[in-house]
Order: sequence, then C-alpha cells, then structure tokens
Amino acid sequence: MSKRLETKYKINRRLGLNLWGRPKSPVNSRSYGPGQHGQNGRRKKPTDYGIQLTAKQKLKGYYGNIGEKQFRKLFEKASSKRGDTGENLIELLERRLDSVVYRLCFVPTVFAARQFVNHGHVLVNGKRVNIPSYLVSEGDVIEVRQKSKEIPMVIESVKSGEREVPDYMESDPKAMKGKLLRIPNLADVPYPVQMEPNLVIEFYSR
Repeated sequence: MSKRLETKYKINRRLGLNLWGRPKSPVNSRSYGPGQHGQNGRRKKPTDYGIQLTAKQKLKGYYGNIGEKQFRKLFEKASSKRGDTGENLIELLERRLDSVVYRLCFVPTVFAARQFVNHGHVLVNGKRVNIPSYLVSEGDVIEVRQKSKEIPMVIESVKSGEREVPDYMESDPKAMKGKLLRIPNLADVPYPVQMEPNLVIEFYSR
C-alpha cells in the first residue's frame, strides 16, 4: 500500500467516517479508529473544542490533508473577503486547481489530483500550471495535457462513473477538458459527509 493510500485510510478511520464516499474505504468494514486502542469503544463526550477540531480535520482531510499553515492562510483569506466566512472558505477550497481536477474526474482521488498537478499534467487556459493551490477563476478552461491523456489512471478515472461532475462545472470527458462555470456555495458541493465550515471558523476565532 502506498504512503498516500495509508494516509487517506488513516484519516477515514481516525474520523470514523467514509470521508470521500469510496466503496473501498476501510470504514465500511471497520468503524473503529486506528491503533491498538481503536477498538476499546470508550469515547468521551466531545467538548465544543473537540467538535470544532473534528470539523476542521474533516475539511482539511477531504481536500487532501492540507497542511495547517496553508489551511490557516485560507481561513485568513476567507475572513478578509466580504460575505459569510464559511462560504468564502468553501469557495477558496473548491477553486484550488487540484480540487477542480478531482471534481472533473480526471483522477480518482484528491491525493492523486495534487500529484497530477505537481507533475505538470494539467493546463489552465492552454498554459501548464503545476501548483495545486492555484485558484481557478470562473470561465477558466482546465484540461489534461495531450501526452498525459494516455495515462491509465486518467483513462480509468474518466470512464469509472464513480462520481458525477457537479453542475457548477462543465465537462467534456472525451477531450479530458472542463470549465468552472460558477463559484459554488456550500450547498452545491457534493460532499459525501456533512461539512460544517461554521465550526471551522469558530475554531480559528477562539
């Protein structure tokens, strides 16, 4: 098992939920946490802090276990914008290039999306961009480089049908190309589990 898969599965088991809604998640058969004490079943009633921390871990984990420093910067940027900070945070997360690549089903996981972008397989408006945190704007065209369209992982992911492309994006699977049509709200994002960005905001506002 690759380090990336181990990390992904550990996040699922630590949180006790199938964060990405994948059929092969270990949580589907083992709902207890990882480690030697994972099965003892004795869990304390969570505090407000614990509930807020879990909400943050879910959101960070879902987007590929973003580092704390980078995630806090996203929160600060969301706070500085007009409007609801929680909605702003979701907007920034969904506009990340690796998130867009994942939503367009070019790759099977958010972890693969980050690596895919890092390795220079993605074009934005015809130019190669290898920064996963690059923020895509409305109308930007995202496509897989011509040479990268033959990668088996990409072909399999596009054909798998495991996930649907959300309606705030336009997709051309045959051309392996897509577009961000509009900035989504929290209610638009197809999370397999409930996300609570308001609790994340409370966590950082303590």
